Amino acid sequence: MHATTTEQNLTFMENENQKMITDMIRDFGEKEIKPYMMEWDESQEFPVELFKKLGDLGLMGVLVPQEYGGSGFGYHEYVTAISELARIDGSIGLSMAAHNSLCTGHILQFGNDEQKQKYLPKLATAEWIGAWGLTEPNTGSDAGNMRTVAKEEGDFFVLNGAKNFITHGKSGNVAVVIARTGEVGDSHGMTAFIIEKGTPGFSAGRKENKLGMRASETTELIFDNCKVPKENVLGNVGEGFIQAMKVLDGGRISIAALSLGIAQGSLDVALQYAKEREQFHKPIASYQGISFKLADMATKVEAAKLLTHQAADLKNKGKSVNKESAMAKYYASEVAVENATEAVQIFGGYGYTKDYPAEKYYRDSKLCTIGEGTSEIQKLVISRSILK
Repeated sequence: MHATTTEQNLTFMENENQKMITDMIRDFGEKEIKPYMMEWDESQEFPVELFKKLGDLGLMGVLVPQEYGGSGFGYHEYVTAISELARIDGSIGLSMAAHNSLCTGHILQFGNDEQKQKYLPKLATAEWIGAWGLTEPNTGSDAGNMRTVAKEEGDFFVLNGAKNFITHGKSGNVAVVIARTGEVGDSHGMTAFIIEKGTPGFSAGRKENKLGMRASETTELIFDNCKVPKENVLGNVGEGFIQAMKVLDGGRISIAALSLGIAQGSLDVALQYAKEREQFHKPIASYQGISFKLADMATKVEAAKLLTHQAADLKNKGKSVNKESAMAKYYASEVAVENATEAVQIFGGYGYTKDYPAEKYYRDSKLCTIGEGTSEIQKLVISRSILK
């Protein structure tokens, strides 16, 4: 009995790699992110060069084995890396997470040796930026009803249709795209393809003008008789949707980590401000109305952290994380929104201005409850799991 308790505790203790990653990102963030992040936010610039630098630090291939040029870390390190980036800037955390867990993660999980050799070294070093396409204008949560079609022609598949809300849709060098190769609604009627930028018939459509996460690029992908060679099929024909659901199971951990970072960042700035801001001759932190808000925020961060690392631990052990990753994503994303809202309230009038950090966390947080499966979809996943 005693041994398992100890093991359980050790699982959630920060290891040396996590400490190293935390220090590295904080140092990097001070120099490379903080001075420019409001500029990127205002102009909606996707700072490609910054991601190349993150690639040099090994953060664009966190889970990729070293033989393919990655860092070869596990999910605890991955959660730490995303949350520390998001604690500074949600947009940067989001783009790093999407690149790692979706495009790179899909090829890592389902690619054959040739595909891995060809794409993973480029992605893990951020020589190439990755995109991933599942969502369409008419199909958000209902991904099985997709309209983008791939028809077999000789040694190729020809794709027609469009995807939207695609992270790095324009700047990405390669995209993993799910298209329909069978009947509508058939979960075995979809296939995953690796498509390189510059492939004829493959282009980016309009860029979304977003509430938050504005330095993370989101665009349409358009396929107009786009010919993809058969060797670019991931796994077997008809497995694309099943693969995508498995990729999203892991992806939920990354959005939980993203949410955790935003929740923690909101708490950081609120704590600091509450200690410095004086009303009626004393710091506002000394008033119970404010101190209790901070207590709630801190408790929620800890709970979100434990749920997220629990899912990470199961993922490291190769166990099913379907329910646990949904719980972590659902809870942490809601906490990100709650903490960001409270931070704005604690800052008062200044919380509503762009001169102070609270409003950006507030805008960035909302995507966490929507992207990679809405809170409502997470509840569906959780309730199905517990009602089995």
